[in-house]
Amino acid sequence: MRKTGLLMIVSIMLVASMLICACGSATKDVSDGKVPSGQTETSNETKTDDVAKDVTITYCNFNSSGGNEETLNKMYEAFHEEYPNITVKIETIGYDDYFTQMQTRVAGGTAPDCYELNIENFAAYANKGLLAEITGADTSAINQTALNAFNVNGKQYGLPESFSNVVLIYNKDLFDKAGVSYPTSDWTQADLQNAAEKIRALDENTFGIWQPITYNEFFKVVAQYGGALLNEDKTEFTINSPENITAAKALVGRVTESNVQPNTLQQGGMGDWDMFMSGRLGMIPTGIWAFQTFTDNCDFAWDIAVEPGSTKKATHFFSNCVVMNPATKNPGAVATWLSWLTSSTKSADIRLAAGWDLPALADMNALSSYLEITPPDNRKAVFESLDYLVMPPVIEDYALMSDIISKYLAAAADGTMSVEDALNAAQADCEAQIKLK
Repeated sequence: MRKTGLLMIVSIMLVASMLICACGSATKDVSDGKVPSGQTETSNETKTDDVAKDVTITYCNFNSSGGNEETLNKMYEAFHEEYPNITVKIETIGYDDYFTQMQTRVAGGTAPDCYELNIENFAAYANKGLLAEITGADTSAINQTALNAFNVNGKQYGLPESFSNVVLIYNKDLFDKAGVSYPTSDWTQADLQNAAEKIRALDENTFGIWQPITYNEFFKVVAQYGGALLNEDKTEFTINSPENITAAKALVGRVTESNVQPNTLQQGGMGDWDMFMSGRLGMIPTGIWAFQTFTDNCDFAWDIAVEPGSTKKATHFFSNCVVMNPATKNPGAVATWLSWLTSSTKSADIRLAAGWDLPALADMNALSSYLEITPPDNRKAVFESLDYLVMPPVIEDYALMSDIISKYLAAAADGTMSVEDALNAAQADCEAQIKLK
């Protein structure tokens, strides 16, 4: 997944994070399962006595790097005006280095008082007892779906700070040339395929759609076709179910059969965003964080719609969260800072004004200013898609599962394996290498 400055609603969250952009790949296990010295597997009961005295806490993040460091600092300044006794020392690390550094610091017992995690890494940290339960934060203003994404066995180990989701972005000019009506919220996968074929017929260098054939797209399309990668209680893999095979054939067939999506040779080294911005791609399901980049670089009219489904609709949800170190000496101050950062009106206003992530607020009216920004004209589709949010099956070996499935999907897309053989192999490898509950 791609990310340019906004993950806008990462927390619009309304769904979760999942994540990203933070979208990005998850790291390996954070430790050997042993709790670092000074930390306990039982969560801290958040105390409040430290809130009344002058304290200094440390906070580390990755999401502000590359353009929003000043935005985060403005948030802290607004927070400090309300809570002058709480000083927050902020450290920002680039995404590429962040999780490696955090893994080392957590294992060594030198982690900050609180820090940011993406949804993929959250499960590994929580399952290994490396996070404190956050019991003193006011979560009433936070979107419940987003909040639940970071709740483990009834305990809140993280608070969603932002969210983003995926919509169908389309080139209106190409639709006009092909004589195809624009996508609506009622569209199905059949409607999408029909439009993609008509746009592909315009000329040999124009394609109808590009939806990456990777794990991140697959788990969502699987849901659209009524499937799932795990059984309901997450004790068994169901990667090669009939529903999942149908979903994979729909994705792969766009490349190998109808060719409405470019194969590797036809891509010519271009990425999906680059091809869309060049005016050669009719549709692209991608994150709302693409809006500003497309606004700056597309010389054609474009808009968005809720992604089509098959037996039902399903839309990505990505979210990052903030968590507490069990070893912190100031849990009350930490909870106060994390609660303010994730749910206060002032924090949300600063985010929106900067065009950064969308806060995961329960009150959508607080995000009304977001709807006024164009393009896209149909920005309300961002919120409509929240009715169909799905999250990946977050397991401890999330990264390994993702890598295995992506590898075999790539083989199917390249034509070196049939879809059935690819999913059967992915099922076998996941069963052999990953232990579920």
